[in-house]
Amino acid sequence: MAKNLLIVESPSKAKTLKKYLGSDFEILASYGHVRDLVPKSGAVDPENDFAMKYQLVSRNAKHLDAIVAAAKEADALYLATDPDREGEAISWHLQEILKSKRGLKNLHPKRVVFHEVTKKAVLEAVAHPRELSQTLVDAQQTRRALDYLVGFNLSPLLWKKIRRGLSAGRVQSPALRMICEREQEIREFTAQEYWTVHLDSHKARTKFTAKLTHWQGQKLEQFDIPDEAQQQEIVNALDGQQAHVSKVEKKKRSRNPAAPFTTSTMQQEAVRKLSMTTDRTMRTAQQLYEGVDVGQGAVGLITYMRTDSVSLSDDAVVEIRHYIDHKIGSEYLPSAPKIYKTKSKNAQEAHEAIRPTSVYRTPEEVKPFLTADQFRLYQMIWQRAVACQMAPARFDTTSVDIVVGKGIFRVTGQVQTFAGFLSVYEEGVDDSEDEENAKKLPELHEGDNLPVDRIFGEQHFTQPPPRYSEASLVKALEEYGIGRPSTYASIISTLKEREYVTLEQKRFLPTDTGEVVNKFLTEHFGQYVDYNFTARLENQLDDIAGGKREWKPVMQQFWKGFDKEIKAKEDIPRAELTAENLDEICPKCSAHQLQIKFGKRGRFIACSGYPECDYTRNVNETAEEAAKAAEEPTVVEGRNCPKCEGQLVYKRGRYGKFIGCANYPKCKYIEPLEKPKDTGIECPKCHKGNLIERKSRYGKLFYSCNTYPDCDYAVWNPPINEPCPQCSWPILTIKTTKRRGTEKVCPQKECGYTEQIEPPAPKE
Repeated sequence: MAKNLLIVESPSKAKTLKKYLGSDFEILASYGHVRDLVPKSGAVDPENDFAMKYQLVSRNAKHLDAIVAAAKEADALYLATDPDREGEAISWHLQEILKSKRGLKNLHPKRVVFHEVTKKAVLEAVAHPRELSQTLVDAQQTRRALDYLVGFNLSPLLWKKIRRGLSAGRVQSPALRMICEREQEIREFTAQEYWTVHLDSHKARTKFTAKLTHWQGQKLEQFDIPDEAQQQEIVNALDGQQAHVSKVEKKKRSRNPAAPFTTSTMQQEAVRKLSMTTDRTMRTAQQLYEGVDVGQGAVGLITYMRTDSVSLSDDAVVEIRHYIDHKIGSEYLPSAPKIYKTKSKNAQEAHEAIRPTSVYRTPEEVKPFLTADQFRLYQMIWQRAVACQMAPARFDTTSVDIVVGKGIFRVTGQVQTFAGFLSVYEEGVDDSEDEENAKKLPELHEGDNLPVDRIFGEQHFTQPPPRYSEASLVKALEEYGIGRPSTYASIISTLKEREYVTLEQKRFLPTDTGEVVNKFLTEHFGQYVDYNFTARLENQLDDIAGGKREWKPVMQQFWKGFDKEIKAKEDIPRAELTAENLDEICPKCSAHQLQIKFGKRGRFIACSGYPECDYTRNVNETAEEAAKAAEEPTVVEGRNCPKCEGQLVYKRGRYGKFIGCANYPKCKYIEPLEKPKDTGIECPKCHKGNLIERKSRYGKLFYSCNTYPDCDYAVWNPPINEPCPQCSWPILTIKTTKRRGTEKVCPQKECGYTEQIEPPAPKE
C-alpha cells in the first residue's frame, strides 16, 4: 500500500496525476460532492446559529468507502480537490467525514492546490501543501445555506399561490427577471420611422455610397428626416446638382487584442463562435483541464477554467512570446509583454486566466486525440492566449466629405495595413451591425469632381432591444454582479429545465410559467430579485472568503428580513395573480368579459363568468379559430363514461384535445387522448415507481417517475434497465447524436460513462 493518499474529484484527473506522482501515491476520486444538506425542511436551522445538517451523497457511497479504507492504511493524506471555494468545501467535507471514522480521529490532511494539471505544477503543489482555508469553506457554505433557505421557503409559497412543482432561487430569479423585463420592453416598444439619404458615385472602377450628414448648413440627427415626403423634398432639391470633394481626412488607427479568457468571456465566445451552450462549454473545459491522453499519456491541456483573472504567469508569457517570435514572425512580437488587469472588483481567487498549459502543444498537434468539442474549444483558448501577446492590428482610415448642392455627404473607408493579432484570432460580438467604414475607397483628393450616379432615400424603423442570447445573458449577469462565472451555466440550465424560458433562434423567450413566477416574485419579493441586492450579497460572500466578514451576521441580516416577508405574504389571495381583463365579450354566453388566466400550463383565455360559463380557448387563438375547431366531430365511438355511463366526447380545452363526459359539469370525468407509455423500468431514485414516457409542454419526450410529485426524477433520453459499470447507477440511457452515433450514457453527469453502440452515419 502506498504511503501517501491523494484525493481528487474526478477519475480522469486521478489517471493524469498518477503518471506524475508515481507508486508512492495512491490516488482516489470522490466523484464530486460527498456530502450535502439533507433534502428537507430543517437542514439549516436559523434558530440555532444556522446549524446545518448534512447527509452523505448516496451515489458516491462506495467511492467514499474506498477512501476511508485507504486513509486507514496511509501515512499522509492530501486533499487535491478543485482550486476554488466549492473544491475547498469538498475537501472540508472529506476531512470531517474521515475524522468521524474510527481510527482516523487524529488524521491531519493537507490541502494541495494547483491551477494546471502539469507535472511541474502538481509536484510543486504537493511539495508545498497548506492548511484548509476556513474562510473559503465558510463562504461556500453560506452560499449553500442562503440558496437552501430561499428555495425551501419561497418555492412552497409558489406552490400555494400558483401551482405545484415551481421553484424560486436566490440567483436564478433575478436572471429570470432580466429575461422577462427584456421581453416586456420588446412588447411595449413602438417603432419610429426615419429616413436617410444616400449618394452613389464612383471613381475609375471603384463604386462607393456616401450618406447625407448635413443639410442646409445643419447637422442631421436620426429623426430629422421623419417621413417619405421630407426625404423626397431633399432628393428633389439635390437632383441635377454637381458633386465635388470638399475634405479628405486620413488617419492611422490601431486595434489591440482582447485579454485572455476568463470563465465569463470563454462562455460568451463559445456561444458566439462555436454555438456551444454554457453548460456544454464548462463540461468540455473540465475535460481539457483534468487531462486528455495525447499519445504520451494523459496531460492537462488548459489551466483551471473557473477564474475571474486575466493575468498570465511570467513563465506563460515568456513561452508565448518565444512561440510568436519563432513560429509566427518577429514583426508580430511587441517590444514588451502585454499586461492585463482584472476589471472586476469581485474576482474570487488569484488564478491565472484560462490558457493552454503549453503553447507549443498546438491545436493541430493534439487534434487526433480530441473529440470535436474538445478540439474546437481548445483551439479557441489557444488562439486567444497567443493573440493576447501579439502586436496590434493597424489600419489606414479615410473620411471624405462630398458637397452636392446644399448637402454634405460623408463616406468612410478602412484598409488593413498590418494584420497583427488578427492573423490568429478576432473576438466575436453580440448583435453587431455592419461597419460602414469597413470598406476600401478609391484615391480621392480635395476638389475632385465626382459623377452623381444616383441620389436616393432609404426608410428605417427603430428596433426593439434584442432578446438575450446565452452570450449576452452571461455578459449581463457579470455586469450586474449576479452570481459568479462558475455559476452561470447552472443558472441558465435551471431556467431551461424548469421551463421558465425557452430558446427560439438561439434567443431566450420567457414561457407563460416563467412570466407568472416573475410577476409574483417582483410584486411581492421585489427586494430579493433586485439586481443590486443580489450583487451586494455576492460581495458579502466575497468578503467572507477574504476574511473581512463573519458568515453568521450575514446570514442573520438576510434571514431577518426574508423570514418576515415570507410570513407577511402567506395570506395573499390566489386570485390576485390570475386575472387580466380583455376588451372582449365571451362569444358563448355573451354576458361576461373574457380574461387571461394562469393555469397549470401557463396562460389561457376564459370567461370571467366561470363556472356558470366554461368557455376557454388557447391564448394564441382567435374566437373564430376556436369556434371552427369546436365544430369538429366530438363523439367517441363505442365507449361510455366509466363514471356515469354517459356519452364520451372529444373536447378541446385550454391545453388542447382530451376526452371528457358529455354530462359535464354534472360529471367531470376526463382522460388524456393517449396514456403515458410505461417503460417497465424501476425509478432509480425512489425505487417505488416506474419511469414513464411523457411530453413536455413543447412536445419534447422525457422519462419521469410515475409517482410525481412525490418523486421528481426525470431524464431526457430513453432509459434501459442496465446498471452503469463505472458508478453503479441502476440505469443507463440511450443517446443518439450525429457526431457520436448511438451510445449508452450514464445519466449521472459527474460520472461521464459512455459506450458506443452504433457509430455515426458517414457524412455525405
